[in-house]
Amino acid sequence: MGLRGKLVAHLEVKCSGELFHDHFNSKPHHILNISDKINHFEVHEGELGSVGTLVEWRFNYEGEERVLKQVIDHIDEEKKRITFKLVGGYFMDLYKEFKATLDAEENWISWTFEYEKQNEDIPELITLLGIAIDLIKDIDSHHHNK
Repeated sequence: MGLRGKLVAHLEVKCSGELFHDHFNSKPHHILNISDKINHFEVHEGELGSVGTLVEWRFNYEGEERVLKQVIDHIDEEKKRITFKLVGGYFMDLYKEFKATLDAEENWISWTFEYEKQNEDIPELITLLGIAIDLIKDIDSHHHNK
């Protein structure tokens, strides 16, 4: 069993990919008002929509509130792609490396998680991917039902 992993989820949505790209690029703080999956969001350094911006998310994960700190690693406006790199919080104790990429193409949203576990006993990021999928569903429902 390897220490490196890659998980990918593709979801068809009713709203445009542009809306999702915008939410995660420049308006992630709005997600607090859309989904009950997120307890807290804060910008620590930089400016939303800019590479290098450090943000913190707090959410319930397996019955406990967890902190995830990430930096915006790459933004491709043309392809509607954003890559986040884990730099702090609960998951740093479990994973040597973790990148999450959001691709928003027309009515298809994809999350790709690429990671390296600290050791073989560390679980795959299935639960976290489920939370990311739920966020997409909540955002889609919120905007589609307006």
